[in-house]
Amino acid sequence: MKAPDIVETALSVTRILESLGIDHYIGGSLASSAFGLARSTMDIDIAADIKPELAPILEEKFQAQFYVDREAIERAIRDKSSFNLIHLETMFKIDIFVVSDEPYDRQAMGRRLRRSLSEEGVHQADFSSPEDIILRKLLWFRSGGKTSNRQWEDVLGVIKVQGEDLDAGYLEPWAERLGVFELLQKALAEGGRQAK
Repeated sequence: MKAPDIVETALSVTRILESLGIDHYIGGSLASSAFGLARSTMDIDIAADIKPELAPILEEKFQAQFYVDREAIERAIRDKSSFNLIHLETMFKIDIFVVSDEPYDRQAMGRRLRRSLSEEGVHQADFSSPEDIILRKLLWFRSGGKTSNRQWEDVLGVIKVQGEDLDAGYLEPWAERLGVFELLQKALAEGGRQAK
């Protein structure tokens, strides 16, 4: 039997979230690979809008395929932080970030995009928009002391691939509000795109 790849593992999580009506999207390196330059990753990042009453149901649904800690789920929901799952077959780690009521978190959730994960178009999932991938990765880059080449290269990859399709009218004001405007300008210049 072929071991599931990281996309199949991500889909096994998103299907459970969808079955419970939980708004969510794939972010992180899987998203930047989908909208930018592909690179290998062993981690899956998913943002999800999880209500407290769903914690025991999530534990029950996840535990057949994943190591899951209900207390960690409940704590993440309460603190608007994250919890992780470990896929038992592959040991892939999935970080689930519980979205907050902050305006930016709500905007990003509202802008998620449905995208096919295979050439046949059979498997689909919700992804962070390209603009929000850039903003999130710039925030991670800044919080990590501006030393992560991987985060920076992911940003540049999305800029290079998306090019003029990027919505500067959304990207720039939020970069300003989130405190990453100068980093955005630097990334746009390095990626060969000047903001309009």
